Amino acid sequence: MELLWVSLAALLAGFVDAIVGGGGLVLTPVLFTVFPGAHPATLFGTNKAASVWGTGFAARQYLQRVLLPWNVVLPAAATAFGASFAGAWTVTLVSPDAFRRLLPFILLVVLLYTLAKKELGRHHAPRGTGRSEVALACAIGGAIGFYDGFFGPGTGSFLVFLFVRLLGYDFLHASASAKVLNTGTNFAAMLLFAWKGHVWWHFAVVMAVAHIVGSLLGARMALRHGTGFVRIMFIGVVSLLICKTAYDAFLR
Repeated sequence: MELLWVSLAALLAGFVDAIVGGGGLVLTPVLFTVFPGAHPATLFGTNKAASVWGTGFAARQYLQRVLLPWNVVLPAAATAFGASFAGAWTVTLVSPDAFRRLLPFILLVVLLYTLAKKELGRHHAPRGTGRSEVALACAIGGAIGFYDGFFGPGTGSFLVFLFVRLLGYDFLHASASAKVLNTGTNFAAMLLFAWKGHVWWHFAVVMAVAHIVGSLLGARMALRHGTGFVRIMFIGVVSLLICKTAYDAFLR
């Protein structure tokens, strides 16, 4: 029964993650509920070992249909990879609990800004040029990469929002870019957790298959329905993230 529950959660997480990120909203609470006595690092590591495959396959789906500026995305992904590894290493030494109370308010600002700017992310009009765009993308990758390794909830959604707001991408291009970066951050964190012995591989392998199936379905739906659909999903997922992180921080 344990494997069934976590596999179903991985399927749904992959679907949500592929569209706008936020799959951790689904999978992480299920892991903590099903395995209440497990070390948190082990649950985070198992989550990363499953989700890295889902984000990777989703990225592949997007890249077949969405043309990305690789001169920008690849350096940002490399920066995110290194930062995520550092974040995962940090979480083995320092508890991220102090960050929990701040997260709901950060997400609320993101949501309110997105709702207020109704044209935000509807049109693809990159603002940066050359080195300035690469530098800004790397800054985004570094900051959110470290966050993903250290804490994680909403990583994909933060990446999407920042690519839309700071780089001028539409939601579809931002989501595609986010998948590439998120694959790197998940892989880096997985390597660190695996090195420390914090991955249950017998669960991770089955969850990875479920995550891939969900990711392929989510990516196809996003590509079929376009930017407007991704924007609506982004608003919905961020709203749920606010409720979940606020509950965890103040009521649990």
